[in-house]
Amino acid sequence: MFKVAIAGVGGISKSHIAAWLKIPNAKITALCDVRPEQMKGPQEQTGATTYVSFDEMLEREQIDILDICLPTDLHADYAIKAIEKGINVLIEKPISLKYEDVERVYSAAEKHGVKVMVAQVLSFWRDYLYLKELVDKRIYGRVLSGSMERIGTTPGWSFENWMTDESRSGLVPFDLHIHDLDFLIYTFGEPKGSRKYRARGENQDYIHVVYEYDDFFVSADSAWFNKDVPFQSGYRFQFEDALVIFKEKRLKVIPKDGESFFVTGDTGAADSGINLPATNAFLNEIEYFVSCVAEDKPTTEKVKKEELQIVLKTLLDFN
Repeated sequence: MFKVAIAGVGGISKSHIAAWLKIPNAKITALCDVRPEQMKGPQEQTGATTYVSFDEMLEREQIDILDICLPTDLHADYAIKAIEKGINVLIEKPISLKYEDVERVYSAAEKHGVKVMVAQVLSFWRDYLYLKELVDKRIYGRVLSGSMERIGTTPGWSFENWMTDESRSGLVPFDLHIHDLDFLIYTFGEPKGSRKYRARGENQDYIHVVYEYDDFFVSADSAWFNKDVPFQSGYRFQFEDALVIFKEKRLKVIPKDGESFFVTGDTGAADSGINLPATNAFLNEIEYFVSCVAEDKPTTEKVKKEELQIVLKTLLDFN
């Protein structure tokens, strides 16, 4: 039974905790957050010991896996603290706001013989993996164009509003757009070029990007608006022989020849409370990481260090 600690019991941790509770060979034994009141509900769910000091938790607890759900600017340093104690680490995306931290974290993991993985959730999301399979197997021919979207309300729920502090979160490029960019790199590799546009105002941030590949392009829109905008994410990909649309949680295939049909989407995750769509992808990614630890196999089948470096390099160009 793997003993699991959660560092940071904020919004995204709810999705992680719900997934951990479904992993039969793992148990959450420790929670850490600077706000004791924040841990009350999760402590009742898990029976875990709570800490307001990360260093004290590392000193007192026997931890096999640390799940980091902290503000982005803390990810790399806290991961390395745990790695140096021989703890396997799952890090909520992004790994950092600094390019050099990718090598720093992965080198530490290699040195200390532990597993580390960044939770890039679209690599485990059925509706996106379906698209990747169409691309890889050329089921409908080659891709001609693509369009991706990820928009919502500027988050006002984060502790001390860290998500709207650019020095801590990186804003829309690192919080929202990173998902679609990571999936593009996972599926197609590094773009040959890009055209980036950004519009920023008080309490809002919008980016539009066109990524160029050898014989097709993909446009992507990501935004926080200062209005109550329901979270929306999806894609539209044009193949030679079909149009594939994922919108409003429904995945539709429109072949050039034959009848259109819907593909069943993901379901089953507990409500995170932070305007995320229902999915079991959080469970999928955590199950995968636990299997890598249990079977002593690399995590790079799904999340590669080199791809993380391409993602950060591309995102840093927005600054």
